[in-house]
Amino acid sequence: MKSYIENFKKYRFLLWELVKKGVKLKYRRSYLGILWTLLEPLMTMIVLSVVFGTLFGNKDPHFPVYILCGRLMYSFFSSATNGAMKAIRTNAGMIKKVYVPKYIYPVTKVLSASINMVLSMVPLLLVTIFYGLFNGLYIRWSILLLPLALIFVISFAVGMGFLLSSLMVFFHDVEFLWGVISTMWMYATPIIYSTGMLERSGAGWLAKVMQFNPLYHYVTFVRTIIIDGCSPAISEYFICAICSLVMIIIGGTVFKKTQDQFVLYI
Repeated sequence: MKSYIENFKKYRFLLWELVKKGVKLKYRRSYLGILWTLLEPLMTMIVLSVVFGTLFGNKDPHFPVYILCGRLMYSFFSSATNGAMKAIRTNAGMIKKVYVPKYIYPVTKVLSASINMVLSMVPLLLVTIFYGLFNGLYIRWSILLLPLALIFVISFAVGMGFLLSSLMVFFHDVEFLWGVISTMWMYATPIIYSTGMLERSGAGWLAKVMQFNPLYHYVTFVRTIIIDGCSPAISEYFICAICSLVMIIIGGTVFKKTQDQFVLYI
């Protein structure tokens, strides 16, 4: 662990440069640039709110904020894991020529996505303030817990990124398989629906199965902070922390055991 910390300090400048490069490349040749980070969540929220709120008769006055919380969490997770998955292969030239701790590459992809997520929190807070004027939804002291929620989901994404980037080196089909899995994962996470809707529709067993979905707990953590305006239950802190820790241990272990063979396959 000490060597990892020392390497992290030694290469922190490179890490930061790669993170900045990742953010810039995402919006290269875009007129609005990073403003899309603010506009895209709002546009998606409006569309989903109209479709699932107005047309499907959802009467929850906080539904747009509910959607936005779930959408931002999943969008980050999807972007971070997809970027981290390809990190080793896309940096094959540098890995073969210059020694850099290989774990830096997937980590930079996750951190780049994290910056976009943090910026996306601006429209979330603006929408919350706007709805507070009409529906009694106010930003309360619980907002101070939001950074902790982000740390949980970022840590989970780092662990998943280690695992996927390792597998991607040896099995190219992982990219296509992960596309299917991540789509299924999105529908298995209550982004546009709630567990209450499942119970009312007679699918209460799905709500129970969902308890094993880490993203469910991360999304619920954020919604409790923003919409309910209070701290999540102690059990939610424990579950989120354990999921993140376990994923980092699994992903980190696989990455460490396979990284010396990367140069033979990339």
